Amino acid sequence: MIHFFGNESSTVFAVQTQNELSTETMSKLNWLFGKVPKIEKSVLSDFFVGSRAAMVTPWSTNAVEITQNMGISGIIRN
Repeated sequence: MIHFFGNESSTVFAVQTQNELSTETMSKLNWLFGKVPKIEKSVLSDFFVGSRAAMVTPWSTNAVEITQNMGISGIIRN
């Protein structure tokens, strides 16, 4: 599952998980991303700039490690 956080008109954080997010995990991710809300859509159709979809970046590795240190499990590194 892919979850989106942020503001569709400026910055969006995409998080891929193995399972649904618990309320506690949602709260932690909300804090991590600077108190931005979860976007309640399964697909965003706008144009976004980021790393290639199939490319594992050093940032994705760091991001997963940060979430693991926060007690969040099930984040997929892509």
